[in-house]
Amino acid sequence: MSTVIFRAIAPYLTALMVLFSVFVLLRGHNNPGGGFIGGLIAASAFAIYGIAYGVPPVRRALRFHPMGIAAFGLVLAALAGVPSLLGGKPFLTALWAYPKIFGMEVAVSTATFFDIGVYLVVLGTITSVALSLEERER
Repeated sequence: MSTVIFRAIAPYLTALMVLFSVFVLLRGHNNPGGGFIGGLIAASAFAIYGIAYGVPPVRRALRFHPMGIAAFGLVLAALAGVPSLLGGKPFLTALWAYPKIFGMEVAVSTATFFDIGVYLVVLGTITSVALSLEERER
């Protein structure tokens, strides 16, 4: 689909969807949503961009190979469980810390890093599949 209207709105739609996916990722920590849904939204955004402009512009926009992004996310998600093991708790038990950054107390948890890892795994995997399908179609 390469209509002028679709090609004109695809970059803006992609940017809005990626921004919304980050919102869903961060909101999902305490509410419904999270890494999986956010990753699906981001992958859909890149798929829309790929349909409009083709695969090479999407690969340039991602900067890294999609499977590399997925692998990094998997490592990040697995490493999120290590602090709980070191603390003598079951693997992937959420731990919280409250460091002060610029005088403000910021809540940081291992569950957030796990969600970010899941986000990257879903983003990389679904984007890789979508780009492969798009390459075969053209």
